[in-house]
Parts: sequence; C-alpha cells; structure tokens
Amino acid sequence: MTTAAIIVAAGRGRRAGGETPKQWRALASRRVVDWTLDRFRLPEITHIVLVLSPDDDPAWEEFGATDLLLAKGGTERADSVRNGLQALAGRGVTRVLIHDVARPCVTAALIRTVIQALDSHDAAAPGLVVTDALWSGADGFVEGTRDRAGLFAAQTPQGFDYDLICAAHEVRSGEAADDVEVARAAGIKVAIVPGEADNLKITRAEDFARAERVLRRDMDVRLGNGYDVHRFGPGDHVILCGCRIPHGRGLQGHSDADVGMHAVTDAIYGALAQGDIGRHFPPSDPQWKGAASEIFLAHAVSLAGNMGYHIANIDCTLVCEHPKIGPHAADMQTEMARIMGLTSDQVSIKATTSERLGFTGREEGIAALATACLVRS
Repeated sequence: MTTAAIIVAAGRGRRAGGETPKQWRALASRRVVDWTLDRFRLPEITHIVLVLSPDDDPAWEEFGATDLLLAKGGTERADSVRNGLQALAGRGVTRVLIHDVARPCVTAALIRTVIQALDSHDAAAPGLVVTDALWSGADGFVEGTRDRAGLFAAQTPQGFDYDLICAAHEVRSGEAADDVEVARAAGIKVAIVPGEADNLKITRAEDFARAERVLRRDMDVRLGNGYDVHRFGPGDHVILCGCRIPHGRGLQGHSDADVGMHAVTDAIYGALAQGDIGRHFPPSDPQWKGAASEIFLAHAVSLAGNMGYHIANIDCTLVCEHPKIGPHAADMQTEMARIMGLTSDQVSIKATTSERLGFTGREEGIAALATACLVRS
C-alpha cells in the first residue's frame, strides 16, 4: 500500500479577515501552510501534493524547488481536489488523504488513525460527536431546536482508496461540502474515526488565536548532537553522506564508515534520548560488518516517527583537508533528504578544515559533527 496526501491550499479564506489568504499568514512564528505540511511529513506518506491558486506566483516558485508535487486550484474545491488527484496519476498510489491547509493542528496520531482505517475500509474520515444543543434561528433569535442524535462535525484528513475516489470525482457534477459527500454520492461507504477537538479549521479571524494556543501548548522541540571520526586506510574512495567520492584512501570502519551519516544518525538518537548507533547496531555483531549506513539512519528516522516526532532540520559539518566537499555537497543534501523523507532545504551539509592542525589536519582521517532538531508531530 502506498499512501499520498493532498493539501488543498488554493482558497482565498476571506472570512478569516486580512488582505493575505489565511494559508500564507503567520501562526506561532510560522505560516499556516508550513505547520500543515510538516504534519504530513511522515514515513507512511510517500507523496505530498500541494494545490495552489494559479495566482499565487511566489508560492509556485517557492514550492517548485522542493520535492512536493504541485497542482493548480480550480474554481470550486472539488475542482482543486480533482487536479490534486490527477497529479498523483501513474505514481503507484493506492490510498490518498485529502486535507484542508487551514487545519494546521492535526496530529500525526490522527493522520495514522485514518491511514490504519483504510486497511479495512475503502474510505475513512474523522468526526467529532456533536454534544452541544443545536438551534435554528433567524434575525438574531432562536426559532427552534434540532435533534443532535447521530450528528458528527466533519474533519480532515479524509482518506480514500485512490482509484475509487478518482472515479467518484470524475462523475461528480457541481460542488460538494467535502470529499466524503463526493464518495457517498458514488456509493462508497465511509467509516468514521474519532476526530480531535484541537483539529480546528481556521475560518474566522479569532481562530488564529485558538490555533496558536494549541500549537504553542503542544510544541515539543528536541535537539540532539552527533560526533564521529573514522581513520583513513587503503582504498580508492570514501562514502560521505551517502555519496561515493573518489579518493586516494578509504575510511576504515565496521560498516561503510560513512562518518557524516553516522554523526547525523547519532544526533537523531541523541534528540530522542535513545543512545547511539552502537546501542542499536553493536559493532560486535558480524551482520553489520560492511553494512550501508543508510540502514542506521533509516532506523533512527523511523524510531523518531514511532515516538511521535518529525525531523525539522539537520545540520552536518564534515572536517577534513581532502577530499573537497563543496563539489559534492548538493548531491549529499539530496541523498540524505531522500533517506530521511525530508526536502533538501531541511538538510545542511557543509565542510571545514582544521587549518592543518590535529589528526584531520595531518589527513589521518575525517571527523563529522551534526545537529538534529526534532518536533513532536
């Protein structure tokens, strides 16, 4: 099963006030869209589609330089979703989550609950049981009450079998309240999973203050440091941050001796208070002899996700006289980002020398230092 997410961010959000559409407005020191996108950067989600208004030129330029898939918004929300679905065609997607960008407080737990529900249902969506009394009114006065039995307040993300929801949108004419309505009109049964009270949709100006309280209350930021050293020995290349670089000597180690990747891995473990590589992959165990360090890094990233954290950014510094890192830094960023499920602008790879001092200055080996920032999802 391959799961993708569509973030619908093409609306103008006029009820939220202000001259700027709500998805681009600041919220707890970041933009609404940044919070929402980060919530979906999970190992279970292989592709994220961001649906943008054709008029948001700066956004197209900004996000066009990332690994996000972009789709044009339509006249109605259903048109935007349809375009987002089409952007996933031919990518082997079997399940899709559709989410409103204006719900930045969604948690990884709720996203995973919807994904898990799709293991046994063609569609699933979160809903909150309506507990308040319901009135009908006019001209500022109560005119009557409504029975709240069996009523739910709908939320997103709403999850679907990809082929089924694509077919449902193709035959749908006219606007729909949400994708659940589109699915049900096509005869698809939608399972309800418990929603979250804090998963609010920013609609009015006062919703920004409530969302900020939620985000600041739940914010759990962790930093971890990693440091590693490997000596030079016989060889004709080194492996650094996942890239093979020709060199007159190789790095020695129990695994492939990728000193940069080891430092980053230990930084993630450190942020999680989960020790280091040696705890999880003991060098005394022969199965790890010559192993690709990608195995270690992928494990650390997976562990972070399982513990409820996502990686905000990584910074790695390689300390050596040779080989020169600059010509390879961009490829290293791309490879490290691929392994960790991040965008390249979340990964910093840089280098420095030690001014010919110490073991690195004598070209006896390479050292690496790394910092990882993890945020609770």
